[in-house]
Parts: sequence; structure tokens; C-alpha cells
Amino acid sequence: MGEFHVGNPVFVTYLIAAALMVFKLMGQGWMTVYRMMRAKAGYASPEDLRPGPLNRAPAPAQLELNDYVDRSRRMHRNDLENIPGFWVAGLLFVAVAPPLWLAQGMLFGFVAARVAHALAYAMALSHEVRATFYTIGSLIVAGMALYALVAVL
Repeated sequence: MGEFHVGNPVFVTYLIAAALMVFKLMGQGWMTVYRMMRAKAGYASPEDLRPGPLNRAPAPAQLELNDYVDRSRRMHRNDLENIPGFWVAGLLFVAVAPPLWLAQGMLFGFVAARVAHALAYAMALSHEVRATFYTIGSLIVAGMALYALVAVL
């Protein structure tokens, strides 16, 4: 079984961080849907204009860009670009048995960076603020991958 068991606190740390990122990723998708329904705008595809129980009075303007909806969609796309790499790098990292303090710092550090990035995006803070949190998360993922690579070379 190696390092991948719930008796290993490093793996448990990964499980918690990875599960939190599942909720973040999936929750952002639901947030986008909620915003589309609330605004009755920002729909993505022409077929979204077909009448149905959730859109009884479709209008072509619903396909126009809506920043309230699109901001959530951009946040979701950003999560899709970053979180899967974290899941993979995190598993590689756990496989080489890092010290618990380092694992907790890196894994929970990534979670904190993604939460801070989401808050900065949701509050429309400057690009520099968002980029700072993105950079922290990105460096953590790269650091975990590098740590795993060096450990096996």
C-alpha cells in the first residue's frame, strides 16, 4: 500500500486538501449556473434560448456577455486550469514521503491560495492581487512536483 493509506498523516493531509478542492471546483460550476438563473443572462450556447421550465421567456440578449455570470465562469475556468495539476502533483508528492510539516504547508498553502484567489476575483480586486495568489499556488504545485522528481532521481 505504500504511502497511500489513512494511517499516513501526509496522505490524510492530501485527502483533506484534495477534497476541499473538489468542492471548490464543483461549487464554482454551480455558482455560475446560479448566477445565470438569477440574472437570466450570460447563457453560453444558442440552444439555451429554447423555452423550458427554467427559461420560459428566452430572448437573444440572454446570449450576450454578462460580467456577473462571466466572472464566475472565468473563475471556474481558472480552477480547471489549476486544480487538476494540484491533484496530480500532490499525489506525486505524497508518494515520496515528505515530512508532515512540509506536506501540510504546501497542501494547505495551495488551498489557501486558491481560496484567496477566488475571493480576490469575486471582489474584483486588481489583477496584481489575483496574480499574487495564483503565483503562490502555482509555485506550490511546481515545488511539490520538483520535490517528487528530485526524491526519485
